[in-house]
Amino acid sequence: MPLRQRGLQRRAIGMAKPELRTSSAAWLEGVLSMFEAEGLDVPSLLNEAGFDPDSLHRQNARIPVDEITVLWQFAVARAGRPTLGLHRDLASTHSKLGTVGHAMACSPDLQGALTRVARYMAVISDATAFSLQPEARGCWMVMKHTGGKLPIPRQRVEYALLTVLMQCQWLARRELQPLAMEFVYPAPPDARLHREAFGCEVRFNASANRLLLSDADMTTPLPTYHQTLGEMQEHLLDDQLTLLGQTTTSSLVCAEIARRLPHGEPRRQDVASDLGLAERTLQRRLQEESVSFQALLDRTRRELAQEYLAEDRHTLTDVADMLGFVDTSNFFRACKRWFGVPPAQYRARIWDGPAALAA
Repeated sequence: MPLRQRGLQRRAIGMAKPELRTSSAAWLEGVLSMFEAEGLDVPSLLNEAGFDPDSLHRQNARIPVDEITVLWQFAVARAGRPTLGLHRDLASTHSKLGTVGHAMACSPDLQGALTRVARYMAVISDATAFSLQPEARGCWMVMKHTGGKLPIPRQRVEYALLTVLMQCQWLARRELQPLAMEFVYPAPPDARLHREAFGCEVRFNASANRLLLSDADMTTPLPTYHQTLGEMQEHLLDDQLTLLGQTTTSSLVCAEIARRLPHGEPRRQDVASDLGLAERTLQRRLQEESVSFQALLDRTRRELAQEYLAEDRHTLTDVADMLGFVDTSNFFRACKRWFGVPPAQYRARIWDGPAALAA
């Protein structure tokens, strides 16, 4: 059965299994209200994509990342505009950050607010990694999606980054001036709407999807700062991370493996050291979770392979290097074990769509 026809037959109601990457239904509701503001017939769109609208209102509902990708694909096709959602007013009005947004508002400054986003992004979507990377001029907000079989539509990434920027601007109660905006995607025929949305020049074919804010903006004090309320929000968010399986040793090891892979295959003792653990302690904790370090390494490589192969800007040799393989032959064998086919054939299936991947 094609992915778009499966609807909620596989959809997680309640908290999803950790290995199934999902986004919160609350966030998706905000996206759907944005689609409606863009003039789309949302009930018809949901029906075409195989969604049960009632499921979105169930407590703690989570939506698999690939099903959201399919919904975005249909929305962009129906709108006939590759810049769907690329408007400041839409990002300001329709985003639903929930408890994460409340925690941001209670932070002392934008640096603290964005640090909380990085810490609790999994509550909004555990298929999205958000990080801060300081540099001489300020700090990059970096966003990366992983865990799905389908290529993430560029519109989904653009809207997510614009939402974070507009949330920051609302918290600061003043206009922010980004220093740079970069996307991994090719340049569109006309980047005018991108420049207007982000308020700066936009570069394409970059190494990451990221936005640079100045130190002056990052240190902007927030008028809504409240230490006690912020700590209360963090306790609530920590509980949600636990329910999502995001505070297990396994999840921490996978994150560290992903960070280290571009520099070669990580060793267990190095990962343990980075996590502040003795190697024997790490091994014991993984045994308690019924998983091995090697299995986590393989799982992380498989997820990243799906992401990298979905982007045709990476050669197969590049992908093998980014996954820490010593040579491409090992990567090819791993792909046949993971997907049943060599990497080039799997990449072709990705671009043929969900039905081809389900075959």
